Amino acid sequence: MNRDPILRVCTKIIVSPIILFGLYVQFHGDYGPGGGFQAGVIVAAGFILHSLIFGLSEGRRLVSQNLNVIIMSLGVLLYGGTGLISVYLNSEYLNYSVLAHDHKHGQHLGILLIEFGVGLTVAGVMLILFHLFSSWKGEGK
Repeated sequence: MNRDPILRVCTKIIVSPIILFGLYVQFHGDYGPGGGFQAGVIVAAGFILHSLIFGLSEGRRLVSQNLNVIIMSLGVLLYGGTGLISVYLNSEYLNYSVLAHDHKHGQHLGILLIEFGVGLTVAGVMLILFHLFSSWKGEGK
């Protein structure tokens, strides 16, 4: 935990724009560079920065381990569920064309759902890895 007031104020100011930029990358990913993986890492970096400055206990209070597991599970379910819905609609696994009234809208909806699932999963995994490594004491110490 860092007690420097300048770092604390700057972190309070910058964490929200970092998460907002991650959401921009998430939802702009089907039109340009970016997508779920990049957005998940950016959002996780915002929460990791908060944990580094305000302390690990404060970071764990912000995103608890249970919430983190729920986020990861929702991401995997969203990804897998999108594929299973297309199978249910008599198409191939992850064939998004059948998800809407026409091919183009189905592709767009499918990409958004898949990328959002990837983003949730990646953000959750990055946060869990950070919390695991930050609480690890190491052997011989």
